[in-house]
Formats: sequence, structure tokens, C-alpha cells
Amino acid sequence: MTFLSTPTFVLVSSVAAVLIAAAPLSAQEPEIVVTEEDFEGTPDYSGEQTYSPFADREYPDQVLFGDTHLHTELSPDAGLLGTTLDLHDAYRFARGETVVSNTGQRVQLVRPLDFLAVTDHAEYIGLATMVREADPNLLEDDFGAWLHERFTAGPAGVMEGFGALLVDAATGTPRFDSPEAAHSIWNMFIDAAETYNEPGRFTALTGFEWTVGPNGNNLHRVVIFGDGPERTGQVLPYGTFDTQDPEDLWRYLERYEDSTNGTAIAIPHNGNLSNGRMFTKTDVRGNPMTRAYAEARNRWEPLHEMSQIKGDEETHPFLSPEDEFADYETWDVSNLDGSAPKTKDMLQYEYARSALRLGLELGAELGVNPYKFGMSAASDSHTGLATTREDNYFGKYTKTEPSPIRHNSEVIPASDPALRVMTSQEVASGLVAVWARENTRDEILGAMKRKEVYATTGTRIRVRMFAGWDFEPDDVSRPDFASLGYARGVPMGGDLKDAPSGTAPTFLIRALRDPDGANLDRIQVIKGWLDANGETHEQVYDVAASDGRYAGADGRVRQPVGSTVDVGAATYTNTIGEPFLAASWTDPEFDPDESAFYYVRVLEIPTPRWTTYDAAFFGIELPDTVPTAIQDRAYTSPVWYTP
Repeated sequence: MTFLSTPTFVLVSSVAAVLIAAAPLSAQEPEIVVTEEDFEGTPDYSGEQTYSPFADREYPDQVLFGDTHLHTELSPDAGLLGTTLDLHDAYRFARGETVVSNTGQRVQLVRPLDFLAVTDHAEYIGLATMVREADPNLLEDDFGAWLHERFTAGPAGVMEGFGALLVDAATGTPRFDSPEAAHSIWNMFIDAAETYNEPGRFTALTGFEWTVGPNGNNLHRVVIFGDGPERTGQVLPYGTFDTQDPEDLWRYLERYEDSTNGTAIAIPHNGNLSNGRMFTKTDVRGNPMTRAYAEARNRWEPLHEMSQIKGDEETHPFLSPEDEFADYETWDVSNLDGSAPKTKDMLQYEYARSALRLGLELGAELGVNPYKFGMSAASDSHTGLATTREDNYFGKYTKTEPSPIRHNSEVIPASDPALRVMTSQEVASGLVAVWARENTRDEILGAMKRKEVYATTGTRIRVRMFAGWDFEPDDVSRPDFASLGYARGVPMGGDLKDAPSGTAPTFLIRALRDPDGANLDRIQVIKGWLDANGETHEQVYDVAASDGRYAGADGRVRQPVGSTVDVGAATYTNTIGEPFLAASWTDPEFDPDESAFYYVRVLEIPTPRWTTYDAAFFGIELPDTVPTAIQDRAYTSPVWYTP
């Protein structure tokens, strides 16, 4: 048998020729000889500007999609209610592996996520595991032993056990407290994240949920750490038994950063279930907001999770009556536990857009805007499965994993039927997208802190937006659109200042459809501003639309995109809409003396809702509590203008 030989390389110098490799096996195979003459005239570019325009690129050049709010069996309201998937299952699933769900069904994402933060509840974290494994730390405690007996005694016992836990949670004193178990579980938690963290490919973040809800009014936050075990291992989760005051939570975060030189943030969620408590003009005790409070909230809560299982909270039709897209997956009948009804006067303190407007008011009064937050979204799934697509919806609790009867239970089982929320109203949302240089913890938390992120309702639309004073209309079409945007403007999450005389801000916006999803309907800019009388206003502008539609004199496209949804078959086609939309838009009503914010909303064409997929798959009736089709969307973090 004859093998081809490797060419022989010979380096010839002015002193001697040195043979580097063995002689060729065949005389017909020429020697490759390199001499000093081959180097004569070779230019030396060291220290000069490189020819490649990408060699020294420092701006964020990739978008990463992830879930920053996920529960596993370590959370008592998951593990004690049937969730068996653990930390390893959650990370494996997010990385794209097929797993078997809590109800025995095979499930996989259409594409892996880029990052995941598991954020089990700080309160009684790991209790379900201790019950299931009959942990000695639990059984040696009288109350712990009673809990074990109740939680293994069937449904009635589970409800009795939960009742005992919830009653004591309201007093701020845990009935069962084992420091040994807490340390063991937290170490297991951060070790799992380290196991699945693979910089450059997949980022595993650690965190927890601070589960505070005085009188059933939701004030929950998720805490996200940007560090590895050498830092996160120095603390334990901080929960409602430690404090019910968010200012104490912010001090916890400050102590963490000061003592470890690490990075951490808190992300509030579900202001729509706070009954007017999430975005107020006061602190949690009802005292007037101070500048110090505003500064702390601005620093430690750079994002708001405004789309997830328990409703989308961009805005409400009562607050935005001129916005026909305001009523998207709205939960607005009660607080978190269904113990108190919602009234219209509460709504302005519960939704992201009205909170951004309130932030302009408070910023003028205090000198600091406490509600200068970026837009985030997450699943808040309690199954260990971060599923957010309508056609792959595996519920957010074990009882709402796919089945022909999952529509008929209650997710908020209020005693008053008018305050109940059915599981058919669960929302498939959502995902957060970050613009980063690389897929690492430092980069992802850095993007979150500077608010260069956007929220989606579960789709993976790509959106990029820049604002500046001297952009030209054609700049949005340039191949160096991004580098130009950073060089001459600010990205989403940024600040515009010092308006040149006679100018108005111009926005360069690009949106690309989810490659596995629906075409785009339109791009919109939502503006909010504070006038000279201290009143806030809002306006929606349609700045790009598909299918040859254009905005009228009022800045709105009044013709709907239409629909290709076949409800019976739960299908749609991309024969309407556009895969890519772009816009260069200048504010026609800009007043340099008025502070303002601008964010972008991108809408997809209509697609079947998850309940419609269920009806087709299981052959069941459609629920009458929800629409048959929705328009998934993305919300960018704002750009703020301050005079």
C-alpha cells in the first residue's frame, strides 16, 4: 500500500541549510525551500491601524437569548406540588438536550438558550427535596417532622402543610430553619451552575427569588449574580424571613458587591399583581420617596421583568386607550393571591409604560429617576422547563404541562369567582435578549446593568436600536450600522443629552424575525414625555410596516396586517408580513426643554395561541377566556432624553 508523503520544508539561511523534516519518499516530490529572499520587501504593519475593520472591534456584536427566572424542584411551590426536575435537568434542557418532563413527556427546545438563571425561592429553598429524601435535618425538628408527615399524606395534607408555611411567612418567622441544610443546598445550587457553565457557549447564572407580598400584593424580585462559586459561595439567599423591605434587599446586594467584588442585580416582576404597590411615589412604609431611595432603586434594579406567565405588563388599555395593541395577555382582576380586587386607580402604579412616565415626574422632583429601568422578560416556570413558544408550551406548573384537561384548573383560586384566573390564561412569555461581546457571566450582567437588553414574549426576534443627533436617513441601511450607531449615538438603555440647537433625535432601528417563527407586522416607537406643567404624556408612532402599508399624518398605520391563522388546524403561513424591517425616524414633536423616553415595540403577524395548539392536538374545545391567536412582540429598553 502506498501513502502520500508530507512535503519536506527546508529553511535556507546565509550561514547554512538546515533540514527540518525527513527527505521525500519519491524523487518526483519537490522540496519546498524558503530563503531569506522570500522575506525581502515584506511590509511590517505592527503598531499601525489594521486592514481588517473587525480586528479591534470592542462594541457588543452578538445577541444572546436567555431566561432569568426559573424554578426547579427546590422551590416549595414547585417541588411540593409535583415538580421532580432538578437543577441538572433545568440546565441540560436550556442547553438544548431532550429531557423527560415532570409528567413523563419528552420535550426539547427548538434551539438552545444562550444563558439561564435558576432562581428558586429563597424561602424554604430545598424543603421539597428534604421531604422527598426524609432528610435527618428535617425529621429531627418537631415542626419539620410534622411537615414531612403532612406533605407525604396526599393532597389534603399538602394543602395543610402549605397553609402552615404561608401563615408563618406572613409573620416573618420561619417555622423550620436549618442553617446546615441551607448551606448544603446553596452549595449544591452553585456547584450545579459551575458544572454547566461553559464560557463562550452557554452561561449558567445563579440567583434566587425574594418572595415578598404583603397582604397578597406582589413585590417579588429575582436576584441575579454575575459571579462564580468563589464569590456566590460567601452568601446565602435572602428572603422574606430576612426582610419585607426592598431597601434591605438593596443593602444586601451592596454588601455582597463590597465584600466579594462581585456583581449582582435585582429584577422586580408582576407589578400587575401588586394592587398599586410596585411603582409608587413612596417607600414600602408609605413615606415620601427620597433622593437616596431613588438612587438605590435606580442602581440595584436596572431592569423590570414585564412579561411572564402571570401577565404582560407593558401597558393596559385603560392607561393607553389610543394604543390598540395595549391589551396583550392582561391579568387585571386581583392581587397575587386573589384576596383583593383590582381597581382602576391602581393600574397606573403597576405597568411599565406608566412607571416610566412616573419616573420622569419623580426625576424632576428628586433629581434622580427611580424608574429608569430596561425591559426584561422571563418564564417564571415552576417545572424546570424554560419553554416560551406557543407551539411548545409545557406549562408553568406541573399540573399545566400538556394534557387535554389543563385549561380547566385555577392558577389563582380566589374565593370570589370574579377574581379567579384560569390556567388557560397562563402566558407563554418570555425571554430576555442581551447585546454582548461574548457569552460569559461578566458580559451578560454588564449588558443588564447598562440596560442594553430587550424583552420578548417568547419569540427570538432580533432588534437593534440607536439614537443620536446627527444620523442621516440612509445610515440605517449601512453595512456598518452598528459601529456607526455606537460611534455617533447611544444604544437602547442609553441617555441623550445636550440637544444641539434646532435638532431632534433620530432613531435607527432594525428588526429581524425569529428564524423559526413568524414574519414581522411593524416597528413602533413609544414616546413618553414630561411637559412644562409637570404632566406626562405618551404617543405611539408606527415607523415601519410590512406589505406596503404606511403611516398617516398621525404617525399611525391604521390597516391591520391581516391573519393567516387556521384556528382549526392551529397553523399559519408567512405569506404576509416581512422577515426584516428597518426604520430611520426623527421625532416630529421634539421639545428640547422636555425630558422624554423612547422605546421600540416590534410586532409579529398573528400566530396561534398555545391554547389553540392544544385544541387541535387533543381534539378539545377552545377556551372562551382567551383569544385564539396572538401577536408575539419584543420591547426594547428605552433611550432617555434629559434637558
